[in-house]
Amino acid sequence: MKLIEPRTLSGFMELMPEEQIVFNKYKKIIEETYEKYSFYPLDTPVIEYANVLLAKAGGETEKQIYRFKKGDNDLALRFDLTVPLAKYVAARQNELIFPFKRYQIGKVYRGERAQKGRFREFYQCDIDVIGDEDLPLIYDAQIPAIISEIFEKMNIGDFKIRINNRKILTGFFESLNLQNEITDILRIIDKIDKIGIENIKKELLELNIENVDKIIEFINIKENVIEKLENLNIVNETFNLGIKEMKEVVYYLDLMKVKNYYIDLTIARGLDYYTGTIYETFLTDYPEIGSISSGGRYENLAGYYTDKKLPGVGMSIGLTRLFYKLNELGLIKENKTNIADYLIVPMDNNYEYIFKVYNKLRDNGKKAEICLLDKSFKSKMKYANRTKIPYVIIIGENEINTNTVVIKNMQDGTQTVEKIF
Repeated sequence: MKLIEPRTLSGFMELMPEEQIVFNKYKKIIEETYEKYSFYPLDTPVIEYANVLLAKAGGETEKQIYRFKKGDNDLALRFDLTVPLAKYVAARQNELIFPFKRYQIGKVYRGERAQKGRFREFYQCDIDVIGDEDLPLIYDAQIPAIISEIFEKMNIGDFKIRINNRKILTGFFESLNLQNEITDILRIIDKIDKIGIENIKKELLELNIENVDKIIEFINIKENVIEKLENLNIVNETFNLGIKEMKEVVYYLDLMKVKNYYIDLTIARGLDYYTGTIYETFLTDYPEIGSISSGGRYENLAGYYTDKKLPGVGMSIGLTRLFYKLNELGLIKENKTNIADYLIVPMDNNYEYIFKVYNKLRDNGKKAEICLLDKSFKSKMKYANRTKIPYVIIIGENEINTNTVVIKNMQDGTQTVEKIF
């Protein structure tokens, strides 16, 4: 029989067990924090009808989707968690309680070219609030407050949540009579972290538009941003509504004691999707990682599925990519390499006493494993060293006769004898 080479598809992440422990811890932090703020869990299908998933898709998204036929059905793997959310809310709008607060943590699939740090299968950790016809702006502040708490709990270093408002950007460019060039201009500005301000200016000049210096001056506003925007005295309804919304969101952020945010007029994500507040989160000392969380306000989540207006606001953490980058840079501070707290190493085969100790540990909420290898005691201790379980419980004839155990601290080698029954 010819053996098949065991290999994994490019762009799909597999971790060693000790890495998976840390990955799962981060995932649990996200899940528990989302639920702490009373967001409902949601789990939509990985496979959907292609016409449902592709209702709004086009261009690169449609090229990247995994699509296939099964019988007469045209099916596809979900490429994000937002479109399935839109379908879900539209289908159940008469049953749900609004505002509908949901989170979803699950894998999504994109058939893009696999490269370092980019994956074809990856975990998205989404949080959204959906309103019925309207949604108060206070939710625009609550979402980044939750994300901020998550990254603080992860202990991955200093980070900043950059906040902007699409209405401010749109209104500003309308005031310069550049409404037809907004999309092109914003796509260029969105690259500022990658190519720098001088190259931004160069690309803007290549568009053959006027007022490039005004645009550069505008995106360079860093201090007292709201005050300086107001002092521009721009007569544009959209622009001034954007400032009003930004002031309100900042007010709520301060009430919620969110410290690690600032207004950044270069943030321009979701060009054809977001309509108000927008967010991008970056690690302060490692901007080369790129955004570790992003999102914003959208006015009509499910417009392709229902006539009902369902505005929302949300953010997403791309956990697979974030974990990969943190691991690559050596920023993961966790050192737990095993699930178990204790490894029981028997010196003989008195399993009645061994399982009595094992059950006692479990009853007390401890995670334990029994070394069941039919090998010498020396080999069992070698196994204990390799597993890096912090404590080893040694049970021999003397321990059985005295209702005790020997507990060895594998960090410093110290041993204690404890009566367990």
